[in-house]
Amino acid sequence: MTDATPKLSRGDEYIVFFTGGPYDGRNDTRISTDGTWESTLTVIAAFDGKETQLDYVSPVAKQVGDTVQVHYRWDAQDSDPIEAIDERNDR
Repeated sequence: MTDATPKLSRGDEYIVFFTGGPYDGRNDTRISTDGTWESTLTVIAAFDGKETQLDYVSPVAKQVGDTVQVHYRWDAQDSDPIEAIDERNDR
């Protein structure tokens, strides 16, 4: 087995895996616009009608068969804060 960095060409699809935060365990399919994957991803999520920006960083790419998988981890410090359910005062 080799530790070579996977290669993408412009227009290739790759799969994104999210680790941590509200998107933990989710995945998405992206298309490379320049032959690489994103160095960071910002996801817009709505919680109780309020939009929140979630930052995912530190991509680690792996070649699995014919597919490139890129794993990102949640950056809680740079993401918008998410209120804990017990602190929302909406009861």
